[in-house]
Amino acid sequence: MKSFPQQRIVVAAIGALVAAVLSMPATGQTRGGPDRSVLPIPEPARPLYSEIDARKAKAPPRFQVKAPAGAPNVVIVLIDDLGFGVASSFGGPVGTPTLDAVAQNGLRYTNFHTTALCSPTRAALKSGRNHHTVNMGFITEMATAFPGATGQIPSAAAPLAEMLRLNGYGTAAFGKWHETAAWEAGASGPFDRWPTRQGFDKFYGFLGGETNQWAPYLYDGDAQVELPSDPNYHFMTDMTDKAVAWIKYQKALAPQKPSFIYFAPEPRTRRTTCPEWIARWKGKFDQGWDKLREETPGPAGQNGGRASRDPARAEAARDQGLGRALRRRAAPVQPPGRGIRRLRRVHRPRGRPHAQGLRRSGAGRQHAGLLRRR
Repeated sequence: MKSFPQQRIVVAAIGALVAAVLSMPATGQTRGGPDRSVLPIPEPARPLYSEIDARKAKAPPRFQVKAPAGAPNVVIVLIDDLGFGVASSFGGPVGTPTLDAVAQNGLRYTNFHTTALCSPTRAALKSGRNHHTVNMGFITEMATAFPGATGQIPSAAAPLAEMLRLNGYGTAAFGKWHETAAWEAGASGPFDRWPTRQGFDKFYGFLGGETNQWAPYLYDGDAQVELPSDPNYHFMTDMTDKAVAWIKYQKALAPQKPSFIYFAPEPRTRRTTCPEWIARWKGKFDQGWDKLREETPGPAGQNGGRASRDPARAEAARDQGLGRALRRRAAPVQPPGRGIRRLRRVHRPRGRPHAQGLRRSGAGRQHAGLLRRR
């Protein structure tokens, strides 16, 4: 799964933010705000002048799009292959103290939807639309000419980043993108579906599904990056430094301008993780994912990260409106990640997750396999 545990929080927060921004009063209404119902926000009508003496003519106010007063800064952190049952914020075995602190001061959702693949989840998250609506039925490398699976986000689907940018936000994306069709990810373009044409003023990262973290193939905007000859270079440090620097410049030059940041690292396999990080967890997952699932309590004392073992009963409970009771028994475990064959086990034809598919995907399955000693 290419989804962060706080995905629903992010969608809810961004959706509410965009709705609030777009509902600001129109020109001439209370508070005199601009009309944000149409983007880009139209410039006011040109004034007419009858004064022929320029010394006596009064210039109109400079037109400038600004975010509403009090608009918050927004940061989305999207981590590859990280499910509910991993982070300690949701009862998992991996300590995430910073995330825990954020969760203690906010909301944690235990019911969520993911497309179980990378590109579709990202496209849905950043557009607020069904992934087939934005032509992302598969990852971009598996795109076809069939409707809903072309890998080419249509221009009719306005990205959230673009909506916020046109409402006065500074926008930036760092890390993994994976939303540009493979045949469009070259230096000759077309660039319509590159990050800087999808609402982001700044992009520093890679376009594909993965890259060598010690020698990545990176772009800054649409220009290839020449990497430093540093033997200790690692992309995670590099992208973090670039994100911090961008935030500092934004706040120094335009302190009143809110920011929208998409931060997407890719620490999902041993070959992208620093040896010192692997050593830190040596031996802690040797028990395997079956045992780890039993040991993981889950949030609110839920039953060891295990979903109902009776699919028919789970489906009946859901259809009868007993979803709350089912959620008390089923911890928010991680749906399977990659693999088209798994999609058939996880999703019902109506799009609902199948209890059997959830049961087969234990809370610590992937991370036990990735981090235990081999």
